Amino acid sequence: MRHRKKGRKLGVNPSHRRALLSNMAENLILHKRIKTTESRAKELRRYIEPLITKAKKGDLNSIRMIGRKIRHKETVGILLNDIAPVYENRNGGYTRIVKLGFRDNDRASVALIEFVDMEGSKDSELALSTSNEDNKSE
Repeated sequence: MRHRKKGRKLGVNPSHRRALLSNMAENLILHKRIKTTESRAKELRRYIEPLITKAKKGDLNSIRMIGRKIRHKETVGILLNDIAPVYENRNGGYTRIVKLGFRDNDRASVALIEFVDMEGSKDSELALSTSNEDNKSE
């Protein structure tokens, strides 16, 4: 039974799960948004939001703790220099999960996870896509 157990197993063993979340976090930092299954997106949100909070602190201990979770120094630099300053005045809620429907081959629930308030944000693209749909319907 699953009483009082935090987190999702994601169908893999613990070391694979840690590697999966680390790789997904790096991809999210590099690309600002990624498309994955809904459960992986929810677990990634739990993984990356504390890293952004630590990056906002910016002290040596926080940087070392981030380095344990994210392996590439270039990605840590992007997190510290590009992403953390954007969220200086925001207390949590750095990511957004947008449900996209179901995958064709296995009917898995697919979602888009992205950073809130970043350049190329989903809000501007949603506005453009809805205006394009309105123009097509007319």
